[in-house]
Amino acid sequence: MEPTTPLEPPLPPTQAPHAPSAAPVGIADTRSVVIPDHGRILAAELVGTAVLVLCGVGAIVLGDSSLGVLGISLSFGVALLAMMYVIGPVSGCHLNPAVTLALLLAKRVNMKHATYAWIGQFVGAVLGAALVYGIASGRDGWDRDAFGANGWDRDGLNGLGSTIVVEILFTALLVVVMLVVTVRVLDAEVAGIAVGLTYALAHLVTFTVDGTGINPARSLGSAVFADTDPHALGQLWAFIVFPMIGAVVGVVVWLLIDDSRLEETMLDTDFLRMARDKADDAVD
Repeated sequence: MEPTTPLEPPLPPTQAPHAPSAAPVGIADTRSVVIPDHGRILAAELVGTAVLVLCGVGAIVLGDSSLGVLGISLSFGVALLAMMYVIGPVSGCHLNPAVTLALLLAKRVNMKHATYAWIGQFVGAVLGAALVYGIASGRDGWDRDAFGANGWDRDGLNGLGSTIVVEILFTALLVVVMLVVTVRVLDAEVAGIAVGLTYALAHLVTFTVDGTGINPARSLGSAVFADTDPHALGQLWAFIVFPMIGAVVGVVVWLLIDDSRLEETMLDTDFLRMARDKADDAVD
């Protein structure tokens, strides 16, 4: 008689095999980021925003005149691109309260995620600016002046009207790009490059207009350490309010060009539904 292979005893319910782990979350793929530890989100956004301000504002404050607008723009863009690869899988790498608002309105993150991200962004921006200030203060005869703060009607910058326009338009542009690369889940390399280049492009176009805000946290970090003469803190409100408006505009534009549905966002209102339906009827 041939020997039989003994059967393995069944596992008790408490020892049932675990389901296979989910695939790693891609860069800035906020659609599938599921992290119960929101402290990690706060920490990631804090570190990432601190690096963004350290590199971007640091280029303005610590760099020499040969750096120019192109060098400053690349400093901001490359810093964001690098952080996309580092903290994207953790928090989505927003580093910008306006971007977080847009992703919240698009229901790509929940309110708790957004709240922790906002805290990390504002604290990280002040921390990054403090590091720049600490480095620069070691120079003999250094004067902090505007400290890279955003503003209007000073230092050769344009007026408030121009500031309002560029803050809304270019924040909306950044939001559209961010939503497209996160919702469509493009390759990690494409996502980081697309967002980083968009941020650099915004600086190239708008830096001589208002110093390029489009990020309330970055604007706060510079304003806190700026000299009182440019009234940076007094003008800070515009660089909080209008980028947030731009975030809403960006979500609306994204809905126009993407196949996502209005009903799947927080902008689902009777007024917008009626406007959409009338637009569809007009096209038909």
